[in-house]
Amino acid sequence: MTGFRRLAALLLAALALLSGVTACATRQHTSAKAPADDPAAAFPVKVEVPGQQPVTLVNQPKQIVSLSPTATETLYAIGAGDQVVAVDKYSNHPADAPKTELSGFTADAGAVAQQKPDLVIAPDNAQQLAEGLRAIDVPVLLTPAAKNLDEAYQQIEALGQASGHGTQAEALTGKMRRQIDEIVRNTPKPPQPLTYFHEVNPDLYTATSRSFVGSVYDLFGMQNIADSAEGEFPQLSAEHVVQANPNLIFLADTKCCGVTKAKVGERPGWGTLDAVQQDHVVELDDDVASRWGPRVVDLVRAVSKAVTKAQRG
Repeated sequence: MTGFRRLAALLLAALALLSGVTACATRQHTSAKAPADDPAAAFPVKVEVPGQQPVTLVNQPKQIVSLSPTATETLYAIGAGDQVVAVDKYSNHPADAPKTELSGFTADAGAVAQQKPDLVIAPDNAQQLAEGLRAIDVPVLLTPAAKNLDEAYQQIEALGQASGHGTQAEALTGKMRRQIDEIVRNTPKPPQPLTYFHEVNPDLYTATSRSFVGSVYDLFGMQNIADSAEGEFPQLSAEHVVQANPNLIFLADTKCCGVTKAKVGERPGWGTLDAVQQDHVVELDDDVASRWGPRVVDLVRAVSKAVTKAQRG
């Protein structure tokens, strides 16, 4: 029996040693694989933006050209800035983005191809440019203007997927959702909906509630004095604005056109408007008010501040 016990002990020791070696080999094999948070490990990937042609990317792009200011802001916000080699002339945020004279509206495929991109992001109306680039095997992701916040979030996450920063993009949209929900929830609700006029340029082109920026005002239950007009960006007459006498006037033409609260008050007939007399004319940052990227939170915060102030008289 003693010999049997000794043999059994030896067998158990051998099994334990074999198990340890196997476990060690398994750990070594696992560590040799690409880590789960390696952006390149997510590729190949098929990226889809609603309403646009899907784009399949075999490898993580290292040379991205962004011809959309909104996309440029988003790429930097999700940590893909080091992959951006060129941006269009309207991309001014962040300030150190590699700006060029390219434009998503007028650039041709040859000019863009000189940047040696492995991914180009452009507005959805750049169809001809996209066809030219695809003909030389350059992937193109077209990004339409978002109609609401949900579409904005979808686009941010699509850019995250395309650049290999999907986790960061999802974290960003989650943070944006929470911040916007909190801002709206903490904004006092007026007893009656406030009316507003959103000025796009001094010729009184405006944005209705059918536009992206209009959907932001909708979060606060506001009524747009331009909603009886057709389209997303109609032109109103001065008489229309004066007759409507909005509670709030938002200026999204301060940087482009130098419009100020003081200048609005000097317009014929506008000095009588409640918004002018009660100092409820709000000077917005044009770029923040016209893009649907990460800084939309700043726009929501500005509207909240104006709504709160208007209720205090």
